[in-house]
Amino acid sequence: MRLTLLGGGGFRVPLMFRTLLADNSEHRVTHLTLWDTDAARLGVIRSILGAMAKGHHHAPLVTLATGLEEAVAGADFVFSAIRVGGTQGRAVEEVIARCCGVLGQETTGFGGLNYALRGIPTAVEIAHAISRAAPQAHLINFTNPAGIITEVSSQILGDRVIGICDSPVGLARRVLSTLRAAGLVPPEAASQVLAGDDRVRLDYAGLNHLGWLQRLLVDGEDVLPLLLERPELIGAFEEGRLFGADWIQLLGSVPNEYLHYYYFARETREADEAAEATRGVFLAAQQRGFYTRAADLTGSEAYRLWEETRLRREETYMASNRVAAGGVERDAEDLESGGYDRVALAVMKALAFDETTDLIVNVRNAGRLPELPDDAVIEAPCRIDATGVASLPISPLPAHAVGLVQSVKHAEQLVIRAALEARRDLAIAAFAHHPLIDGVGVARALLERAQQEFPDLSYLT
Repeated sequence: MRLTLLGGGGFRVPLMFRTLLADNSEHRVTHLTLWDTDAARLGVIRSILGAMAKGHHHAPLVTLATGLEEAVAGADFVFSAIRVGGTQGRAVEEVIARCCGVLGQETTGFGGLNYALRGIPTAVEIAHAISRAAPQAHLINFTNPAGIITEVSSQILGDRVIGICDSPVGLARRVLSTLRAAGLVPPEAASQVLAGDDRVRLDYAGLNHLGWLQRLLVDGEDVLPLLLERPELIGAFEEGRLFGADWIQLLGSVPNEYLHYYYFARETREADEAAEATRGVFLAAQQRGFYTRAADLTGSEAYRLWEETRLRREETYMASNRVAAGGVERDAEDLESGGYDRVALAVMKALAFDETTDLIVNVRNAGRLPELPDDAVIEAPCRIDATGVASLPISPLPAHAVGLVQSVKHAEQLVIRAALEARRDLAIAAFAHHPLIDGVGVARALLERAQQEFPDLSYLT
């Protein structure tokens, strides 16, 4: 199986390679092509992968491509994990958001919408390149904001695009681990989330980074009520500590961690403003330091440095939210990172070799959520096999979620139109309609600042 990874110089690439190395099956990835616009970073990651591959006789052959079409040509799967503008772009967006008094997280609110305006032209270019050079290949999208980029790409590649995210899988794993520790589910239940059988079924729906776990079936029995009735169990995992047991019990479902930006918007913004630097600013500095140092190290030394840097990165994940929630600490197992890599491999094997799996992915709605257009991309459980992607049953969105999902999706589809039609007025409308941006005046100020800081947004007229 031939896999192309776009964004091959990205910091998280070794996580994907680690998963590929662990797969010694007959259906493993045998060829991995990396492509990135930053040759220096690509060289550092290639050196690290070389060190990781030592002693693994079935390690994929790694090659570097110099152009996009060269990279995707002949691929069975294309995995997109690019970051247009680099981590520095995220840092600038967070500073703009702070100056205008709104949240600026890279996938939520202004940060996500502006990131989409910067990234959609590249996503369109990638989709067209795949259509020309690898017309049978599937695109697995991990590029943020994942729901928007998947929706844009599907307009060109149709159902050969699947968006993935590790957040729902992590949520389900944490809930099952909590129930397992309390002796309420079988010991192996948590490991069944990616097992591809019917023992564990997740009734989860919404948008990327905006979904709710409404039922959790283990051997046909919904075990989520066993969690919801015990506040001490809710407080035993990260989402429970973030939102609080009383709020989760009132919702009657477990929200995706990113809903903290909506449910506790003021508290999170205040915590963010009180921090010395936003997470994007911290990560941009960290990344510069890592790649500069790693360039002068051997592969094995760079790999050790990568591990140290990765751990510090994970410790700061959603730091403002955890401060806003009263100083919530991350569990040790959540510092391991990853998850998206195993989801991606499961998707590839299901499509290529009929290794059926049930996963929460980002795909076109096709009537599953009647409140949204059919072509809107949603995040929901699907069964994936060699015939493609089939919808699995989901509960209707709870009443409290409908308006929020519709508002956010409307903003997302406006920003897609703004990018494709190069219209500044639609970009302002997208900002203004998002629940985390309080008004047209703020929307105009945000876009004006963004166009000053990002010359590539001059296409919006």
